Amino acid sequence: MRLTSVEPFWLVKNGILHSYPSLNVDIETDIVIIGAGITGSLIAHQCIADGYKTVIVDKREVCHGSTSATTSMLQYEIDKPLFELIDMIGEKGAVLSYKACFDSIDQLQKISKSIKSTCGFTKKESLYFASRKKDVSWLKQEFEARKKHGFPVKWLEAKAIEKQYQLANSHGGILSDQGGSIDAFQLAHDLLYHNHKNGLQIYDKTDVVKIEYRSKDVLVHTEFEKTIKAKKIIFCNGFESTEIIPEKIVNLLSTYAIVGEQNEDDQSHLQNTLFWNTSDPYNYMRTTDDNRFLIGGEDEDFVNADKRDALLIKKARKLEKTMTKIFPNYTFRVDFGWAGTFGETRDGLPYIGKHPDFKNAYFVLGFGGNGITFSVIGMDMVSAMLKGEKHELSEYFNFGR
Repeated sequence: MRLTSVEPFWLVKNGILHSYPSLNVDIETDIVIIGAGITGSLIAHQCIADGYKTVIVDKREVCHGSTSATTSMLQYEIDKPLFELIDMIGEKGAVLSYKACFDSIDQLQKISKSIKSTCGFTKKESLYFASRKKDVSWLKQEFEARKKHGFPVKWLEAKAIEKQYQLANSHGGILSDQGGSIDAFQLAHDLLYHNHKNGLQIYDKTDVVKIEYRSKDVLVHTEFEKTIKAKKIIFCNGFESTEIIPEKIVNLLSTYAIVGEQNEDDQSHLQNTLFWNTSDPYNYMRTTDDNRFLIGGEDEDFVNADKRDALLIKKARKLEKTMTKIFPNYTFRVDFGWAGTFGETRDGLPYIGKHPDFKNAYFVLGFGGNGITFSVIGMDMVSAMLKGEKHELSEYFNFGR
């Protein structure tokens, strides 16, 4: 097997789109955001729209954390099936969470259009198929739960799936009308650049070494002995937030992805659909806007980055075999492979809101397979919280739940 790069595909494809200075002066602001990836860029977009003086900082180049490694599949489905989530948190909270994720895809499309992003946002349908015969019964239970609560779904038998998508070895599945795909790395850069022109202050390669949580504000100390005084701080740094949050709120997992060479064959049967299955861990697949095919999965517990990356070749081979099994008629040659780390919560939901141990602070931690849609929901939630208003999802996404 040959891999053109072990760097995430989006980094190689896009390069460094925009670069910003490190912090070299003491500054004051209304809001300081920690983490300049897709989550931080969306939250900054909302804060600027709401009229707050806003600063965003990142210890890396902007967007070079998890945003560079995401497969950017936009799904309203949460890692926990709807019928299971209903049992865990109740019907109201589960349905509200699913519907908020559903609506966030359309909201993200509007945001992309409003800033004239070149992220290649594309609306797609989503096929969730049973990879094992034993999964059919609970997958049909999930289908009935979604149908009951008004989600646009239909059940496809295995023969229909094979005919429509040339997808083999399924046992039926749920076809959803709502889904999408983007280049999240490009969108995050576009959001930051757009808002930078509207007053957003951006400092990358600026590590935060200490934060003082005071009665009326916070004081952020950076590695260059400069400070940011802010009325509120918002953490958008994903799994790295586990370094400061005292309780265990998430399991960290390593995930792997490969993308094939550009394919000049007819891919019309694949281009409008996201694919994922019931394997454990599940696989997820989609085309890219430059006519490649991407497959990810092979998740396992995260130990450290070195051990994660050492498994890349082995995991890439497994993903290639899986790809061949699912799409036997597709000519797939691996071009890029990479690994990333993400968090998985007990109920599949994010943590968005205040934490009792941190004054004047908010967290937007979109853990799980659909972290981008959670980040869009976080925009509305943070906007409400900064105004002292309660959001209908706060009790389901809060700490201590």
